This record gives sequence, structure tokens and C-alpha cells, in this order.
Amino acid sequence: MSQQPQQPQQPQQPPQSPQPGYGYPQPPADSQAGPYGYPQPGYPQGGYPAPVAPGTYMGDPNAPYGYDPYGRPYSDKSKIVAGVLQLTLGTFGVGRFYKGDVGIGLAQLFTCGGLGFWALIDGIVLLTGNNHTDDQGRALRG
Repeated sequence: MSQQPQQPQQPQQPPQSPQPGYGYPQPPADSQAGPYGYPQPGYPQGGYPAPVAPGTYMGDPNAPYGYDPYGRPYSDKSKIVAGVLQLTLGTFGVGRFYKGDVGIGLAQLFTCGGLGFWALIDGIVLLTGNNHTDDQGRALRG
């Protein structure tokens, strides 16, 4: 009796991609497949775009220093410079003149910065605030 030993049967592997008709959406034929066979929408073929350094000229003459996160163009003036000028020379309204607020600068000049109190508070607000603009309506850099 010569009987050959039977080879153990290999278990069948499940299909690698979902079969059509089983509730899985099928990717279009021309799309780039992701790790599970589905397209990756919104990602360019070459990967992520290169990051742009802050303050880089982006080609817009109305925003030579770029845009802030809210889409407003940055000014060529800095809020740190405006705040320090207001703290040191605020009795003459120099920080407001720097920003382009000539009317408030003149008022601070004629009142000696509200006897120093107005200049001090205004300098602190300029340094800590995020919603200050120059005379052209552009957001101060900081």
C-alpha cells in the first residue's frame, strides 16, 4: 500500500482590494490610489508644496510683505516699533505718527500724551494687540 501523504491546503487569502458591489465606493480609473486602494483627494502628485518663508514677496504689489492668516496684507510698519516708540516718546505721539494716525498723534502731542497715562496705555495696547492697521488699512507686522 503505497499511499502518498496529502499536502496541507493553504488557506485562501482575502482579496487585496474591495470587490465592486459590496458597498465600497470604487475609485475612478484615472485617480492616484492611496494605501487602501482609494484615491487621495486634494494632494498634488509631487507631494506637499514647498513652504513659503514669512515676509517673502509673493508678487502682489498691494501686499509686498505677504498676507496675515485672515487674508489681510501686511504693512511695511511693525507693531513692535510702534509700541516701543509710543512707550518711549508717547508724550509727543511718535508711535501714532509712525503708524500714520496723524489726528491721534496731534492730540497726544498737544496733551503731552494725556499727561503720560494715555501714552503708556496706548503703547501697551499697541504691543499686545493683533488688530492694528496702518494708514492704508494693512495689518501691522509683528
